[in-house]
Amino acid sequence: MREKIRLNDGWLFHKGDINTPRPTDKGPVYMQSKTERKLCGPAARHYFDSPDTYRTDIEIRSCGWRSVTLPHDYIIDQTPSKDENNTTGYFHYCNAWYRKHFKLNPEDKNRRLTLLFEGVATHAVIYLNGCLLKRNFCAYTTFEVDITDYACFDRENVLAVYVSTDEFEGWWYQGGGIYRNVWLIKTDLVAIDLWGVYAVPRKLSETAWAVDFETTVLNGTGHDVKASVLSEICDGTGKTVASAAGEGLIPAFGKAVVRYTAKVSSPRIWDIDDPYLYTVRTALSSENGAQSDEEETRIGFRTFHCDPDKGFFLNGRHVVIKGVCAHQDFGLTGLAVPENIIRYKVQLLKEMGANGFRTTHYPHPEAAMDAFDEQGFLVMDETRWFDSSDEGKRQLEMLIRRDRNRPSVVFWSTGNEEPGHITETGRRINRTMISVIRKLDRTRPITCAISVQPDQATILSDLDLIGINYNLDLFDKIHAEHPHKAIFSSECCAASTTRGWYFPDSPERGYLSAYDQDSSTWFRGREATWKFLSSRKYVMGGFQWDAFEHRGETHWPRLCSQSGAIDLYLQKKDAFYQNQSHWTDQPMIHILPHWNQRGLEGRKIHVWAYTNCCEAELFLNGESLGRQTIDQYGHGEWTVTYRPGTLKCVGYRKGARAATDTVETTGEPQSLRLTPMNKAEANGRDIALFTCECLDMKGRAVPDAEAYVRFSCNKNGRVIATGSDVCDPVPPSCPERRMRAGKITVAVRAGNEKGPLTLYAESDRLGKAAVTINLSR
Repeated sequence: MREKIRLNDGWLFHKGDINTPRPTDKGPVYMQSKTERKLCGPAARHYFDSPDTYRTDIEIRSCGWRSVTLPHDYIIDQTPSKDENNTTGYFHYCNAWYRKHFKLNPEDKNRRLTLLFEGVATHAVIYLNGCLLKRNFCAYTTFEVDITDYACFDRENVLAVYVSTDEFEGWWYQGGGIYRNVWLIKTDLVAIDLWGVYAVPRKLSETAWAVDFETTVLNGTGHDVKASVLSEICDGTGKTVASAAGEGLIPAFGKAVVRYTAKVSSPRIWDIDDPYLYTVRTALSSENGAQSDEEETRIGFRTFHCDPDKGFFLNGRHVVIKGVCAHQDFGLTGLAVPENIIRYKVQLLKEMGANGFRTTHYPHPEAAMDAFDEQGFLVMDETRWFDSSDEGKRQLEMLIRRDRNRPSVVFWSTGNEEPGHITETGRRINRTMISVIRKLDRTRPITCAISVQPDQATILSDLDLIGINYNLDLFDKIHAEHPHKAIFSSECCAASTTRGWYFPDSPERGYLSAYDQDSSTWFRGREATWKFLSSRKYVMGGFQWDAFEHRGETHWPRLCSQSGAIDLYLQKKDAFYQNQSHWTDQPMIHILPHWNQRGLEGRKIHVWAYTNCCEAELFLNGESLGRQTIDQYGHGEWTVTYRPGTLKCVGYRKGARAATDTVETTGEPQSLRLTPMNKAEANGRDIALFTCECLDMKGRAVPDAEAYVRFSCNKNGRVIATGSDVCDPVPPSCPERRMRAGKITVAVRAGNEKGPLTLYAESDRLGKAAVTINLSR
């Protein structure tokens, strides 16, 4: 039966290339021109890679190997330099080696063995026992390496991975290393293929559904095999609600697809407000009736359609797509983002009111896609390269096969902002890519994110949907010229703000005003953009750029893009609450700026309130400064002469108080406070996040505090990163940090032991603080 083993521990890592001299004699050249082509150098099985040794029976080399645990990004720990490329984060990119020693059981000898790499940045070459088995040419695609023929069962196996970052794949932070999970998968020789179960729910009537199955079966034996496949559909309690079976003849050393259909009565519908999932358990049996494999696949029952005049409909209900774009990285750990942080990020998006996500501009981690299924998102799933070469098609196929069962995925995207979108070459590439998608999935419309002269794009006639990046002034024209195609904003806004900076833009300091503003007619603010999209019934909605600040795409001394509604260290910005005011129904109101403006007494301060209430009234020290009617998707705005005290804003619906927000002038910082941000388990992989703040004598958080704080942890955790200022070049791995705008985010790697994890904070002037969370499994 199938085993899937996480292979993340016990890796050795070497940063930089290792020079292996070219042989001067025939023997080494001859011997390395065989299957085991690496007999010297870091890919060789006998290469000495110990990080430290006291042996005397061998030649000792000190090459700088060290032990690491995956996921691993070796670029993020550098000190940024303004001499390096700004768009990739001011980091120096270099190549590296990884090695792992592992043993296999003798009983595995007659099984199929594969390694599954979820992601390696940027290009990778995979060796096992000195034999070259795979080259991968994209940082964002998952790839499988079949090691069945090359594995050893009587001695140790040595896996070597060469990582090259010489090629860049995007205009954002690239990272480097084996930054996603690696799995060892063991199956029988006759097994279900990787992502081999394709289950398509199909609505027959109000209560009747069918699920059409296509299960791809591999045969690693030298003779044809008659295989039987049984798929059971189980609800959230594990109860089987339907099943179906099929048979097929699988050719020797080949594969075949077995097709069959199940009928389901009155399933619970997957929806963004009720993301209910079913589990398909697929069992494979061979000719003698013995079960040889089993695989689980999650599906959801839902319908949707895209109306060219009325917008997007989910399960017959009109839904406006309130979407965001985002890169996969996290400011404190680079590309190596653990699964619990990925899920926390999706949780923040849900809290913000988002219901859509665009995987810009590549396949996102499997954990993220799982979270979108579980938390109810509408996903535009995008491939990395607009490319119809054999390699481009292979990468596209990976995306479709992996994600085609997910109810969250509603659109496929063939690319982003390609100059080729307006050329004949681009038309041919796009048509070929569409044909690849259609062969693998026939249930979802295909689109593309077009920015270069979208009204002149040659690919529009072949797309099912028209996705337009920015270019709001062209929407009506394109809709008139293509009245039978639904339209949406595949990317919009890019409104840049700095958390807690309430002064005008300061390029020399790297900060941008926290107030929403139109940077240009191209980059319109959140308010102007959402008002535009919402005023047109034919627009299905949009995907805002972007959800989280990401490293790169910036200008010195700032280290990241500022377009995110959530900052680089996962602290909420004012834009987070502005999006809530546009996208949520629960009454809310949020004031900006904070009211610690010492030295500006008597000067005029712009006070804004983001709210989804119909009216808002502002009070300073109990005195009303005026009640305003709030336009839909608008904001309240007052000019206030600054004096210390309490600023309070009240939101009204139908004349009654519905929401309030208050900011106060605080005293000087007197102490520290640590607050947990997310959940973590005792598995050695999760990261627990904490916010460090300063409190005044009354216990109020000081929003402009700038204390210098040192952090440490008990034995059940390890402080791995800190962050506060988007212009701070100190590497995130430093366990001490200068606070900016009143907050520091602290990342702690959880240990493997259940029980208390305690984080400590210490400042010379403010004393110490501690917080304890309980780790469970």
